[in-house]
Amino acid sequence: RASTHGHSSGAPAERPRLVFFYEPSSGKARRTEGYLSQVLQRRHNHESFRVYRVDVQEHPELADRFHVAEVPTLVVVEGNKVTGRLASPRGCRQIEELLAPWLR
Repeated sequence: RASTHGHSSGAPAERPRLVFFYEPSSGKARRTEGYLSQVLQRRHNHESFRVYRVDVQEHPELADRFHVAEVPTLVVVEGNKVTGRLASPRGCRQIEELLAPWLR
């Protein structure tokens, strides 16, 4: 029987959460959204993350909790730990570098 890497009774490892902090009025955030979907589509990685979009105007307390100082910011959360963060990505390559450990 294949090793399950220490996870109890075959429960799959929790997928990391990819949290996208944005402002609806921000053109930069819209571009980042486009880069992000390209990166996830290119390698069929829609299943690799649970993606959450957080409007910082609606949820300033979440932005505070994650120390988000500028939008757009991408934050990767595994369990209760932030394991990756990228503020104001300038293109697909930066996002791919951030997400590389989890991309197929």
